[in-house]
Amino acid sequence: MQIGAVIPQTEIGGDPGAVRAFAEAVSAAGYRHLCIYDHVLGADRAVHPDWSGPYDLGDSFHEPLTLFAWLAGFTPLAFATSILIGPQRQTALLAKQTTEVDLLSGGRLRLGLGIGWNRVEYEALGQPFANRARRLEEQITLLRRLWSEESVTFSGEFHTVTGAGLNPFPVQRPIPIWLGAMAPPALRRVGRMADGWFPQALPGGGLEEALEIIAEAAVHVGRDPADIGMEGQVRWASADLDVIARHAEKWRATGATHLSVNTMDAGCTSVDDHIAAITAMADALIAAP
Repeated sequence: MQIGAVIPQTEIGGDPGAVRAFAEAVSAAGYRHLCIYDHVLGADRAVHPDWSGPYDLGDSFHEPLTLFAWLAGFTPLAFATSILIGPQRQTALLAKQTTEVDLLSGGRLRLGLGIGWNRVEYEALGQPFANRARRLEEQITLLRRLWSEESVTFSGEFHTVTGAGLNPFPVQRPIPIWLGAMAPPALRRVGRMADGWFPQALPGGGLEEALEIIAEAAVHVGRDPADIGMEGQVRWASADLDVIARHAEKWRATGATHLSVNTMDAGCTSVDDHIAAITAMADALIAAP
């Protein structure tokens, strides 16, 4: 089980030095990868008084692919978007941007995609919200072709490409696509199409039932469910290393291939606090026999 860390971007803000210090500390502690969440815009609660989303314009979010391209220049870590909202982006441009990150990092990118929930963001990016699930499925197919074929001709419900292709290609052909999902239709999409899954359930708290849905969908299309990766998450909230280690072992027992540690919403008030937390968790999760 490969262990990585979530960039606590909502709590360390826009200081490049803080981001770099966190990434370098993650690498020095022995973690294998960095995960990052995605939001392009935050909603103004004064304009949207009924806003119920977990984030607003007061929360800082770095652009994931630009940030990963920068981090690739000075860290050996792998990178994962967990998750990037695919349907609010132009697919060909997304293919180009992810190709560049994969090249600059030497093939260390996993592209986590999802449909998202933020209507305000979709509106601002000029993309429809209602059909985002169908567009994501078509997007996955087209991304893989663009990453793998010299000349692509594609005519779908939402995309048209006529005799065009990327140059250069990514190191990984194709780049692994992981999906964030919890609703049954999205879980079936994981089974049918994804290389891996970012769950929104815990072992013993709905995860096993979700895995059954994924496995059934995979088998239905001739895939081996064992080939689908899964990334669990443990949080620093309790600051109890024994509890954290037990949670990690539960993920390992369910077949998780990856695990990320998350120090957000745990009372850390500075990048130094976050670094201290990830270092302590490394002692429990990475150095442990």
